[in-house]
Amino acid sequence: MTTENFTFSITRIPFNEDYQPADGTRITTNFANLARGECRRENLRNTISMINNRFNDLAHWDNPSADRYAVELDIISVEMHIDGDEGSDPFPLIEVLRPTIVDTRTGVRTEGIVGNNFSSYVRDYDFSVVLPASNEGKATFGIPEDFGDLHGKLFKHFLASDAYRAHFNKPPVICISVSSSKTYHRTENHHPILGVEYRQGEFSPTDQYFDKMGLQVRYFMPPGSVAPLAFYFQGDLLGDYSNLELIGTISTMEAFQKIYRPEIYNANSVAGKVYQPSLKHQDYSSTRIVYDREERSQLAVKQGRFTEEHFIKPYRAVLEQWAAR
Repeated sequence: MTTENFTFSITRIPFNEDYQPADGTRITTNFANLARGECRRENLRNTISMINNRFNDLAHWDNPSADRYAVELDIISVEMHIDGDEGSDPFPLIEVLRPTIVDTRTGVRTEGIVGNNFSSYVRDYDFSVVLPASNEGKATFGIPEDFGDLHGKLFKHFLASDAYRAHFNKPPVICISVSSSKTYHRTENHHPILGVEYRQGEFSPTDQYFDKMGLQVRYFMPPGSVAPLAFYFQGDLLGDYSNLELIGTISTMEAFQKIYRPEIYNANSVAGKVYQPSLKHQDYSSTRIVYDREERSQLAVKQGRFTEEHFIKPYRAVLEQWAAR
């Protein structure tokens, strides 16, 4: 087995009201969590409706009836083949969503930015297994110096792979919630799509983790939003992507954030000049979309253990050799 033979395969399936998670899908993935139970079809239909409505709200030019655009979503699943043989037993590395924007007036289809709802088995392992173990019995919380190194190198290796270049024309943008442990300050910088920019004085553990993936971060609160979002990217976030591409990411991720972070993103008051997010905030509205946040946390631990058993332990030597290079 040689470390030159790490390869990737990519599959995609539509995320729509008929979506049902496959047996191997990470159930902690937010879109998979919505697609289970008695309310699954209603959940999915309402989520897609939220995304479409928000997209048309932001893409308001030449769109007087606010229904010109529709967003189609694909689930992108990335598997890693340790020995480079696609016939070998692969490990499920990453799952993300990618939107396609459909102009219903012209029929033009625009590929959106890959990276929405980013999820990773190795990240589950890092945050649910490695981090708790390293802090067990300690009086103060700390982060190991090498925390996230392997995950970051695997992610960058994937972005540089033939598989990524064959499927995607631009680097990903990963949009997630801002950290409830940090305070954000509004600036005078304003983008017509991304909105007003916020800044904070120090990286959160998540910011540091994404930095090891080769991604820098900026925080923007789009027009009509109530809280800033964190955008992780390579290159130039404001210059490398079109308005429609950015709106595809905002509308998709804001809908999901309203569902599973309603205290922040469906709050009834707008973030001020100095803003600290809180999941204890009580003045917010419900989306009426069923999402089991507690179960998701429990499953993250189980899937972190799965990663340890089926990926980290069996391949530790070759992974360490590869990462050291």
